[in-house]
Amino acid sequence: MSVTLHHRITGEGKPLLLLHGLFGSLENLGGINQRLQDSWQIHGLDLRNHGRSPHTDTMDYPRMAEDVVRYLDSQQIETASLIGHSMGGKTAMQVALSYPDRVDRLVVADIAPVTYKPRHDAILEGMKALDLATIKSRGEADKALEAHVETPEVRMFLLKNLVRVPESEKKDDGATFRWRLNLPVIEACYQNLADAPKGEGPFEGPVLFIKGENSAYIQKKHHDRIQTLFPAARVEEIPGTDHWLHAEKPDEFARLCRQFLQQ
Repeated sequence: MSVTLHHRITGEGKPLLLLHGLFGSLENLGGINQRLQDSWQIHGLDLRNHGRSPHTDTMDYPRMAEDVVRYLDSQQIETASLIGHSMGGKTAMQVALSYPDRVDRLVVADIAPVTYKPRHDAILEGMKALDLATIKSRGEADKALEAHVETPEVRMFLLKNLVRVPESEKKDDGATFRWRLNLPVIEACYQNLADAPKGEGPFEGPVLFIKGENSAYIQKKHHDRIQTLFPAARVEEIPGTDHWLHAEKPDEFARLCRQFLQQ
């Protein structure tokens, strides 16, 4: 069953949806939003169980694609272009494969339409291990998370999901913070998120895959699968970037998107 997604709309022009990655929210693509809103009406979405969108007991790409199409219907948008990073990229691919008549152009950031081995075990363990009943500051949370997640930038990203509990909602455990995302369901459904999008396609419309040069998410062995599902696709690479290419080199990422979307 689809859910109503939290969203933010900025800019004017043809509709362009931005879909974030795992553990993220619409704010993660805010820099790209700012760089493109002069030419498009940007719809930033929080995917289910993330950000301020509803929590559900299920999470897989067909349902997440249904959420996006429900959003398009609610906004009376017949067709739109989509930019999706990582999990958001797989969701965008699922929309294109399942509802091809709703997608004009598709940009997929550093993810392929394949099944991946688990890559987030340490992150999930660290987030679960955080004792929210005793944490009194973000600094304490960061220090506790360090035992599981070494990279400061990744911890900073994850801790954006840690929000203060309003006084009116505090419980007997005295917890000051809580996770905004639905961590138990994300963990329970993790294999669904590691899986490839469903459907054999193809989506015949124009597709741009953007790869981070130092990232292993899009490999040469994936190109055949990309071409099978998206025969009009091409792959571009941003030098000196990893999986977070849109944050590492936002000007170059936005330039590639603009060039492709305006063709």
